[in-house]
Amino acid sequence: MQISTRERNILFMAAFVAVVFAATTIFPTIRAQYQERQELIEDVLLDIDREQSLIENTLTWRERRVEVEQRTQELEQQVFSGDTIPLVEANISGDLSEYARNSGITVSSTRLADRLETNNWLMISQEMSFRTTDAGNTISLLERLENSLPRLFVSDFAINRSRNQYSGTITVVGFARSEGLVSAATAQR
Repeated sequence: MQISTRERNILFMAAFVAVVFAATTIFPTIRAQYQERQELIEDVLLDIDREQSLIENTLTWRERRVEVEQRTQELEQQVFSGDTIPLVEANISGDLSEYARNSGITVSSTRLADRLETNNWLMISQEMSFRTTDAGNTISLLERLENSLPRLFVSDFAINRSRNQYSGTITVVGFARSEGLVSAATAQR
């Protein structure tokens, strides 16, 4: 069986149309799938890089968390506590008097504590007048206050010498969380 020239031209034309059809429909589909696959590969590589950086940073974040927890515990130890505000004030006054006695200082008088409350924090200021025969005792008192737990911060200090005796005043500040504390008026009811 022989193919005529006309049939051969029709077959070539059909092959040409098939190639054009394949080029216009199949190749773009293959190209789109290839590009989609490349994008997926890039996404997976980005995810791998992100996971590796998270793994590398895990140790750093753990160390930071431990540091923050330790600092939080240290700060909690520096804060006074009590059921009522007058008890917290009494604790601050008592601690200040005890540090003075342990330093060889005689307490002349103490004023009523002043308080300031803001943002769930209570700042209590306590002033004390004192006497001593040795100026070194005041250094001892200041060192004890610096190392005190709960922490008492010195906000004002004055000392005068008259003959063989030193007299002065010191004002310290202590902090407490005011949340949950009962005020004196509520406690008396």
